Amino acid sequence: MRTPLMAGNWKMYKTAQETSAFFEKFRPLVDKTAGRDIVICPTFPNLPAAVQATQGSRVEIGGQNLFWKKEGAYTGEVSGPMLTAVGAKWVIIGHSERRQYFGETDDTVYQKTVAALEAGLKPIVCVGERLEDREGGRMEAVLTTQFRGGIAQLTPEQFAKIVIAYEPVWAIGTGKTATPEIAADAHSFIRGEAGRKYGADAAQALRILYGGSVKPDNAKVLMAKEDIDGTLVGGAALDAASFAAIVNF
Repeated sequence: MRTPLMAGNWKMYKTAQETSAFFEKFRPLVDKTAGRDIVICPTFPNLPAAVQATQGSRVEIGGQNLFWKKEGAYTGEVSGPMLTAVGAKWVIIGHSERRQYFGETDDTVYQKTVAALEAGLKPIVCVGERLEDREGGRMEAVLTTQFRGGIAQLTPEQFAKIVIAYEPVWAIGTGKTATPEIAADAHSFIRGEAGRKYGADAAQALRILYGGSVKPDNAKVLMAKEDIDGTLVGGAALDAASFAAIVNF
């Protein structure tokens, strides 16, 4: 059985004070929750506050990005060892906003995934198609390209340590949500790609999250689908009660 993973991506929101206030409300709502992993990824400046606020709880903290070098003259970047040094255990890689605004490519996704693993972090590697790709019938082609270019270069040992998040770009922050059937079909396709590359056992062990306007009222029906192993939540993860409702689907 694959343990569900409920992850929140705070994007560029909240101060350190707001981070601490969030966890004061959130922790009592999930402290007794069992049978799933809980991860929240705040901005870099708020990682120490988040780590401190979740000590002794089941909630783990992750970064939203990292650079593939351990150190050097890379102004504005943060390395894997820097994330682990402040207590982060996870990191999001290749989010669609990183691809859209900051030039992320399948190759940089691969390099960052390897760097994350070398630092002892657990990567959540994002894939997903844009609206024009979906409407043009190119969803499978896009996912194949992203999987083979950004993930399939990993060794079987490396692959066994990652999580994949499917995020249809047309459903992120738009209020549009892929139907459970659309999401499940995409997850099944990704699992099939994993099976072709790494074998059936590795594919069955792989956790694939759904990200795209996940809310408390659709989390349960999404999680009922066999190939959906969790969620990567954006806006709804900013409110403690809302995200707790998703976690406790």
